Amino acid sequence: MTPEHEKHCIERVLKGDANAFEHLVHAYEKTVYNLALRTLGNREDAEDVTQEAFLKAYRSLDSFRGDSKFSVWLYRIVSNLCLDLLRSRQRKPVQSLTVEDDDGEIGELEISDEHFSPEKLLDRKLTRESVQRGLSALPDDARQILLLRELQGMSYEEIGQALDLEPGTVKSRIFRARKRLCAFLLQDGNLPDSLASKYSGGGDRP
Repeated sequence: MTPEHEKHCIERVLKGDANAFEHLVHAYEKTVYNLALRTLGNREDAEDVTQEAFLKAYRSLDSFRGDSKFSVWLYRIVSNLCLDLLRSRQRKPVQSLTVEDDDGEIGELEISDEHFSPEKLLDRKLTRESVQRGLSALPDDARQILLLRELQGMSYEEIGQALDLEPGTVKSRIFRARKRLCAFLLQDGNLPDSLASKYSGGGDRP
């Protein structure tokens, strides 16, 4: 959705056209759900948070001043709802599949094709499970800020707007979260070389 179309939809909703909000839901529903799922590690909870986030966004849309992107404002609502839910229940494992690739970028861990050897299949399974445990072991706020950066690809400024933090604070917290994740994976014996060289070696240092 272009910024112009997004702005037009928001203006229509504020003028009483409730149907226009459906365009915003369609544009961000998948992203919001994925963020909630990787934060909470539970599909039912993620679905509930997704619905609640859009309902809350609709009801409070008149408070959106347009100082940041609508998506940033929406992710802030999602993140706060996720943290509230995490604090209200016993933490469950995170079902994230995000890992480092050969180019030094963090993305989705793909399921291996059949032509890979059993050894590689086992290595990928162990790495995926180790990353899941590592993310689950992070404090809620550290996991949240790391997912906003690595999963959503948000800038430090955008994360700061979403979480009411200074960009420098965002950068230092992301760095510490990455270091903690690397330390966990190293202790677990499943730290990829590329991840070790980028983060353990001081990459993206604040």
